Amino acid sequence: MSPSLLPSLLMSSSLSPPCCSPPTPALSTASGRASITAPFHREPAMPRREPPGAAGPLPEDDFFLPDLCAPRAVFFAVLLAELLVLVHHLADSVPRPFDWQGLGPASLFVQWCVLLSSALLCGLRPLLVRFGLPLVTVAALAVVATVTAASSGLARLAYPPTLEAVQAPGWILRNVLVAVLLAGIVLRYFYLQQQLVRQQRAGLQARLASLRSRIHPHFLFNTLNSIASLIGARPAAAERAVEDLADLLRASLREDEQETTVAEELALCERYLAIETLRLGDRLAVEWAVDDAARAVRLPSMLLQPLLENAVNHGIARLPEGGCIRVVIEARDGELRLSLVNPVPGEGGAGAGSGEHLALDNIRQRLAALYPERHRFRAARAGDSYAVAVRLPLH
Repeated sequence: MSPSLLPSLLMSSSLSPPCCSPPTPALSTASGRASITAPFHREPAMPRREPPGAAGPLPEDDFFLPDLCAPRAVFFAVLLAELLVLVHHLADSVPRPFDWQGLGPASLFVQWCVLLSSALLCGLRPLLVRFGLPLVTVAALAVVATVTAASSGLARLAYPPTLEAVQAPGWILRNVLVAVLLAGIVLRYFYLQQQLVRQQRAGLQARLASLRSRIHPHFLFNTLNSIASLIGARPAAAERAVEDLADLLRASLREDEQETTVAEELALCERYLAIETLRLGDRLAVEWAVDDAARAVRLPSMLLQPLLENAVNHGIARLPEGGCIRVVIEARDGELRLSLVNPVPGEGGAGAGSGEHLALDNIRQRLAALYPERHRFRAARAGDSYAVAVRLPLH
């Protein structure tokens, strides 16, 4: 993961708990809406620490290079190699008769190269899974080129000197170039197939997880209790809370819109924070630093609200004195940059809950499905603070 993901959050080795600078207004206003504005500023610094499971090798079932030792893979490798030999001989025989005698040695040579390369890549797969796509691609092509060159050299020694095709100058180099070209096409196919499967799986899991994590049962229960307590004393506030909850439920269940604007996402977050204020009161404060140029930028819907909910549930709500959540959103250098910092209890407290990882994993899966290879996501804890940073391409 790129170390430049948090350019300003990773400036120092310590991170002090976020604290809204006075005179930041209280979260709730007379109208009951959460509306916070603050001068635009840079995020506080935090050390380069990855949360558990955020870094490290990919699981083998999520690796684009398949298990080439599997019977199905071996069968298709042999079949594809034989088809290539047949196509080559058919094209080379025109207008001459088909060379049946040359088909056998050619098939043996190609099958040997394919099976030996597959066996070596199968053996190296547990090692290759630890590295990125460029290095794996280079290593795989190097294996194929080496096997083809060595096999071509042995074939030149084994086949009769009268076989002109084998003894022709440049025959070994031609074989290597053809093998590398075909291997590159196959690797590209493997990668695209793996990306398609990953996106389909992540899309399905993200939809199911989002319906489970966007509106938590505890949040719904607490909201209904708060509304019930307001009906007699403050009916207008209770009505606004019902409207806010309806907007949240409507947004969470909407499946026809994958994206929204930053301004619309902020409006939804206002409604969520207004509901949480009914429960937490002055313990909850939010400081916004939103670049005006970023308000019209499009981003995945329900991206910021789950991050705020995660910060409230695993940070603010578990602190007796509450705290301040600092949100920074800006658009620059062709990217939408979003960061969120919130206080959390001491080590072993809110920052390590399974619910937190569920929410963050949900966002990771959605971003991976929507922006493969074109986004950055990092979440890290330092001391009594927790920070999340997201970078998305502008479009």
